[in-house]
Amino acid sequence: MSLSEPPHAASADSAALATRRLDAARHLLKPHQIRESWALAAQPWQRNAALAGLQASLAAAIALPLALVSPWPHLVGFASLGTLAALFGRFAPQAGRGRIVLLCAMWLTVSVLAMSTAAWLGAPYPLQLALLALACGLFFFVANTGQYGPPGALIFVFAAGAAMGHVASWQEVVERATATALAAGLTWLICVGTEAFRQQETPEAPFPVEPVRPLDHRLIAAARITLGSAIAAFAAYAAGAAHPAWAAMGTVAVMQGTHLHISMSRAMQRMSGTVVGAGLVWLILSQEPSVWSVVALLIFLQFATEMIIGANYALGQILVTPMALLMSYLAAPGAAGTAMAPERVFDTLVGAIIGIVLAVACSTLDDRLYLARHHAARADRGSAGR
Repeated sequence: MSLSEPPHAASADSAALATRRLDAARHLLKPHQIRESWALAAQPWQRNAALAGLQASLAAAIALPLALVSPWPHLVGFASLGTLAALFGRFAPQAGRGRIVLLCAMWLTVSVLAMSTAAWLGAPYPLQLALLALACGLFFFVANTGQYGPPGALIFVFAAGAAMGHVASWQEVVERATATALAAGLTWLICVGTEAFRQQETPEAPFPVEPVRPLDHRLIAAARITLGSAIAAFAAYAAGAAHPAWAAMGTVAVMQGTHLHISMSRAMQRMSGTVVGAGLVWLILSQEPSVWSVVALLIFLQFATEMIIGANYALGQILVTPMALLMSYLAAPGAAGTAMAPERVFDTLVGAIIGIVLAVACSTLDDRLYLARHHAARADRGSAGR
């Protein structure tokens, strides 16, 4: 505030800003925004989604049984993380996907190695949560800058969260990272070997490519995601949750949306899909399935998820939730079980709500103007339809 500016001017500006943010929040709660969250989208690149799912499933079908029959069956959960590298780069230019999958394989390994090392060095759990929040911002920046495409930072954060907790020795750190790296390397070989089956873009049908934001925008967004993830993780931790990393993931999923209406859709879809998916995985785990049954389910879910998540994120979450919890079950069966299902719901609610609140509170004037134009356009289309 300048010396010549009356004190009440700053208060008036603050009040106006608060009003504009409340207006944005009201826009996000309008009925057509809710309907938009449940709409099914066309999937013009279904072939690439199916291929990514098949590649991940094939990698899992090879890597997970090999891990189970090896002298290190307890590492099967970390091997399953490595197979997720196949989900990236489906819209990369021809001959460019191999590079992206290889980089994502590296980041998956780094996330497991870094968090496992922190745990082995004796970092208390709150410090591990703080490191996870920093990782959320870092991986958002990396995925956005590298244009890795869906699913973005979430997979790397999931891998880091799976590595949290107690680690007894440096050998365990190395084993975890090695299992992740070997499975990720196998996944890269599968992706490179089946690249010819991927549908390529044409001048008439170019790939959907999101423009890279300016550097300062990416840094600000990464800082917001770090803050939001920290708030969500520590809120879940304070409430006694056993897996507060899941709350951080919920916040990342919401706040990495490029626009406010996308963040709102993600929040609603993630919450509703997680509730249904948690009920499904509770039924599965209540049957006390064998580890081989869990592996078979993971192979199926990796393919099925990619077939539907592009049409509607909520439908995808119905399958993503069991897949994530079954991977957690493999990684730490002693600390897992049916209790994970209700906690997943709680953590997701915490993360998604905090994410959308912070997305609105930290929104810029450009964000709010875009939201207003988006809703005005929807209203005009609705009037024209009538």
